[in-house]
Amino acid sequence: MDTLILIIIGIVVGPLVGGLIAGLDRRVTAWFQSRQGPPVMQAFYDVAKLFGKEKMVVNQWQIFCAWIYLIAAAVSVGLFFAQGDLLLIFFVQAVGAVFLVMGAMAAKSPYSQVGAQRELMQILAYEPVLILVFVGFYLTTGSFSIEAVWQLEEPLLAKMPLLYLALGYALTIKLRKSPFDFSTSHHGHQELVKGVLTEYSGPYLALVEIAHWYETVLVLGLCALFWSTNLFWMGALLLGTYMLEILVDNTMARMTWRWMLKRVWLLGMGMSVVNLIWLYAG
Repeated sequence: MDTLILIIIGIVVGPLVGGLIAGLDRRVTAWFQSRQGPPVMQAFYDVAKLFGKEKMVVNQWQIFCAWIYLIAAAVSVGLFFAQGDLLLIFFVQAVGAVFLVMGAMAAKSPYSQVGAQRELMQILAYEPVLILVFVGFYLTTGSFSIEAVWQLEEPLLAKMPLLYLALGYALTIKLRKSPFDFSTSHHGHQELVKGVLTEYSGPYLALVEIAHWYETVLVLGLCALFWSTNLFWMGALLLGTYMLEILVDNTMARMTWRWMLKRVWLLGMGMSVVNLIWLYAG
């Protein structure tokens, strides 16, 4: 019963926190660019406006894929709040990511098709890193359960610093920030119109946006686990990490998918393997 309540709390609180983070992101980005920026609640206003627009899709498969993407994102956050199994959370969110790509592939638009192909490249880049990070959790706690992390007496960051840096690659990709925002972007300078989201509009684009809020909360939640022993330092870690993400987003240009694969696989997976060897040997 307690687990069910935690799942419901996660599903309800997830988009609220994710929407606020999106609004704060816009405000801080505007500050970096010497602009006033929109209100903090603007992300909620945008989604509400999308729900009020006419329902237009290329085919019915897109509707199905948008709903699966949202449900998978919501369930993964619910499982995270219930302190579930990390591998189960990984596979649930992976299903949602694949359906987002399938929805884009269902349209004949060249922008949507290229965006879907680039999204697949991003999935291939960050998911192996996530798996290695979860292996690090297992080597440290002896379990894939999130509940085991809260029982630690010292922060995971002390034993897994390189894995945290590797997780930063996944965070940048999932947040769709430069230099890894080539499948789609929240910025107006996107080269592929909206890339993987080109053929989504109205209420179905709103569903995708809410799913993105869930994913933001999930990845930041994984970052929070690295300092689970103290709430103050956990907050400081999350604040510093997200501010660094915004800084990178505003100071780096978009790179190619080849550049991304080289950096994430060589540096991200390289650091992960070194940290895992350290954990195993220790």
